[in-house]
Amino acid sequence: MKQNHIHHYHRHMSISYPVSVRQRLYSLILTPVIVLVLVFVVVQLLGKEVVHGGPEISIGYISIALLTTFGRLVVSYFLALMLAIPLALLINKSPKAERILLPLFDIMQSVPVLAFFPVVILFFVHYGLYNGAAIFILLVTMMWSIVFSIVGGLRVIPQDIKEAAHIFGVTGPSYVRQILLPAVFPYIVTGSLLAWAGGWNIVIVAEVLHTYMPAGSNVQDLFGIGSLLVSSSASGDQNVFFVSVSLMIVFVAFLNFFIWQRLLKYAERFKFE
Repeated sequence: MKQNHIHHYHRHMSISYPVSVRQRLYSLILTPVIVLVLVFVVVQLLGKEVVHGGPEISIGYISIALLTTFGRLVVSYFLALMLAIPLALLINKSPKAERILLPLFDIMQSVPVLAFFPVVILFFVHYGLYNGAAIFILLVTMMWSIVFSIVGGLRVIPQDIKEAAHIFGVTGPSYVRQILLPAVFPYIVTGSLLAWAGGWNIVIVAEVLHTYMPAGSNVQDLFGIGSLLVSSSASGDQNVFFVSVSLMIVFVAFLNFFIWQRLLKYAERFKFE
């Protein structure tokens, strides 16, 4: 019975995505076409200006700011994922680590990240790592959702799957790769989605470095959609603010529809019935 169960489980994991002809055509044809159309639109808009109180800012400039912020989020997310997975596996493996780390992580998650942002900025600015300050804050913000989600997923793996893996000698790195990671993949996706939401929220202020520096400091804000939103709002440039918010909403919706929703659907294949 256990042998059939684990055989079915691994066969279930081996299904590639997308599986249907329609889905393959969707991925191979429609997605590149949409990307090309978006690139064309951005290129066409590069010369158009958004009139505001100061020097004119083009929609292309705002788009580049948005992509710069997206790059910071991507780097922060992958760093958070690389830290979250081994920490969650350690908590699952060691009861002692669980007793120490889970309460500690819960406290760190509850403390507003901006409370110690000034200290973080002073440290990074001292070494000239301005981008590092924002990325570190984003990493800390994003990591906890992934950690707690993976820990929850590790605890719902059926016992008979673990026993079957033991019977077939699936241990060590093979056990992590073939059993644990596929089993928690739905929880990684869910935690990542929450992490991205938190990252977009905090990036709006994480790029505005001058707010957290002592008076007289010469530190400039980081270039990105967050600092552009804050500066345009503070200066009353409503046109720039409106276009920036609109582009960000469209971009976030695009990511959600074409990446996260597809990943959530794909993750359903890995759930235990």
